[in-house]
Amino acid sequence: MKICVIGTGYVGLVAGACFAEMGNDVICVDNNLEKLEKLKNGIIPIFEPGLEELIESNVKEKRLSFTSDIDFAVKNSLICFIAVGTPQDEDGSADMQYVFKVAEDIGKSINEYKIIVDKSTVPVGTAEKVKEIIKSQTSHPFDVVSNPEFLKQGAAVDDFLRPDRVIIGTSSERAKNIMVDLYSQFVRNQHPIITMDEKSAEMVKYASNSFLAVKISYANEIANICEAVGADANLVRLGMCADSRIGTKFLYPGIGYGGSCFPKDVKALINTAEEYNTPCDIIKSADKLNKYQREHFIQKIIKYFGELSGRRFAIWGLAFKPKTNDMREAPSITVINRLLSLGAQVNAYDPKAMDTAKQIFGDKIVYSSNAYDALKEADALILLTEWNEFRTPDFAKIKTLLKTPVIFDGRNQYNSFNLEGFEYFQIGKR
Repeated sequence: MKICVIGTGYVGLVAGACFAEMGNDVICVDNNLEKLEKLKNGIIPIFEPGLEELIESNVKEKRLSFTSDIDFAVKNSLICFIAVGTPQDEDGSADMQYVFKVAEDIGKSINEYKIIVDKSTVPVGTAEKVKEIIKSQTSHPFDVVSNPEFLKQGAAVDDFLRPDRVIIGTSSERAKNIMVDLYSQFVRNQHPIITMDEKSAEMVKYASNSFLAVKISYANEIANICEAVGADANLVRLGMCADSRIGTKFLYPGIGYGGSCFPKDVKALINTAEEYNTPCDIIKSADKLNKYQREHFIQKIIKYFGELSGRRFAIWGLAFKPKTNDMREAPSITVINRLLSLGAQVNAYDPKAMDTAKQIFGDKIVYSSNAYDALKEADALILLTEWNEFRTPDFAKIKTLLKTPVIFDGRNQYNSFNLEGFEYFQIGKR
């Protein structure tokens, strides 16, 4: 099929590359000329396992191309995916200006029947608004489809190529059949393509992410209670997860969720509920607890050392999760800024997010060349992201490099029996 993807951010790049991998002709559109030039030269602006190879091979086969000419892309495509950002506005709602501007541009460029697909995460009712905007610009036939993405950063390529489910929201039989045909190559594992109305499809994304955020916050709240009463949250989790009704995922206690989806989508759903005067107390509580969890972790450090001024801390992990360089809403930002505000100094290391961190912190912290380099002259190790290379470190070496053998583990990575001679603080256990 002939496809254009407007927006070469995280979702747009992955979608474009994966559609091309299945033999479609894909044009990726962006108004950032510098980014486009880098993409044409094989320089990928984000780190995502497998993505660089996918883009390189499909550009070589001429199935994937990049342009700033949205008019050309729309005229030469049957399906136009809108994959631009919907950042959080000041009131917590999704900022829709980029989506609506793209819709207007598409409307001006339509030359025959098109399917316009909302791939960006958008509030309920967006498909109707996009339809009205395009309709005001053209008399040509078109349909608008809601097709939310469910990509996990660090596994996005695999998630797109082998999805758990595909959600297609449309009231048009013609558009539905074309979209089902497009995605049929991705679900040979028999996972479902689920069709529904546009509003329900828009709601699926927010409902899914908010539910996972609630699970994480619930695990953290139980962990905090475990600390208070003297129970071990790690063992409590094992007991809970053995119940088939509960399952094992997203119940690990830690320092809270981050990234581009959960914090933004939770706040957007809260905003939608308030707009329609509908209670959403559980979701509000999850958002509140997520903020509290970071401060609760920082208080462990303050309680142990007392005065932090003049102290130096080694930070392992800056990205909001492993296998990405994304630091949007990362707990590390909160923790580091709080330490700096208390007069502490920070040595930081992350396998992939160092350049991202430099854009955020500038020269306020020291950027270490590797994990052990960060430990030099540090009063304690603070682990914030559970990268694989941090899972089984040389504890004897850590002890010789730290000024005091203290570890504050925000991800519960280590077993206490490996930590003889250390003072070890984790989540959900005294």
